[in-house]
Amino acid sequence: MSNDPRLPVLNVIDTLADHYLKGKVQAIKLAMMSLLSGGHLLLEDIPGLGKTTLALALAHALGLSFGRIQCTSDLLPSDITGLSIYDRNENQFKFIEGPVFNNLLLADEINRAMPKTQSALLEAMEEHRVTIEGKTYRLPDPFIVIATQNPVEQVGTYPLPESQLDRFLITTGIGYPPESMEKTIIQTGSIREGIREIKPLISREELLRARQAIRDEVQLSDKITEYIYRLVVATREHPMLLAGISTRGAISLADTARSHAFLDGRDHVIPEDVKALYLPVCAHRLILRPENETLDRKEILLSLLDENPVPLV
Repeated sequence: MSNDPRLPVLNVIDTLADHYLKGKVQAIKLAMMSLLSGGHLLLEDIPGLGKTTLALALAHALGLSFGRIQCTSDLLPSDITGLSIYDRNENQFKFIEGPVFNNLLLADEINRAMPKTQSALLEAMEEHRVTIEGKTYRLPDPFIVIATQNPVEQVGTYPLPESQLDRFLITTGIGYPPESMEKTIIQTGSIREGIREIKPLISREELLRARQAIRDEVQLSDKITEYIYRLVVATREHPMLLAGISTRGAISLADTARSHAFLDGRDHVIPEDVKALYLPVCAHRLILRPENETLDRKEILLSLLDENPVPLV
């Protein structure tokens, strides 16, 4: 085991970016930061760009158990959490675990599930546990939900309520691959070649050690805390927004900034860490006023970054 807890994590990012998900380094890093920060990831992009492939590659490279839910309008909460069935041989009810009892849960096209089914994930995402028929079950550690949705198609979908969006630590897209890589994909006809053959590149102990190092060793100074607070309050006071960033959102920004500093090899957060995560952590948490619903949330956040001076550290 390496003395530097960063090295196994960086090896995962570099290997996936160099060999399996070329051109997707930003999405890979954000997914790793979600996991290191104990949060969840929402991938918003059109179909066919590798959202599911990213989740599969991460599960294999990290050696995590993998569960997948294909969300549809008839999906039931018990299809996610599991249910009790009567065992005639033992003359008692037996609980059958659902796919949520995995380290990495992929909720594909989450906005196609009914709101009642979407809400089945709320307790799991926030508390890392589920309560079924009055009994509480702990989920494995680490645990991360990677959900996908197509932001273009709205027919037959149920938009995620703000309460559930707020439980996603980071929202990002995948984007089109670089030209040379896309030509190779077109030629070979596959973007998942070799994904299922990836051997674990990091142990569970190394992953948990990296998470502990972020909590114990990466410092958040008073000046950076004040900077985060000013950026958060600015969203609450913006005239085009009905609601800005909550305290949970502010904590999420601080946690991901710590993870960003960790991956860059620093034991303290600098303003650039906060600025790098401000959009992916905060944009999906903003609620626009009805008359401003066509505005781009990211443009609002970029303007707030310009208006708030960077502290000298």
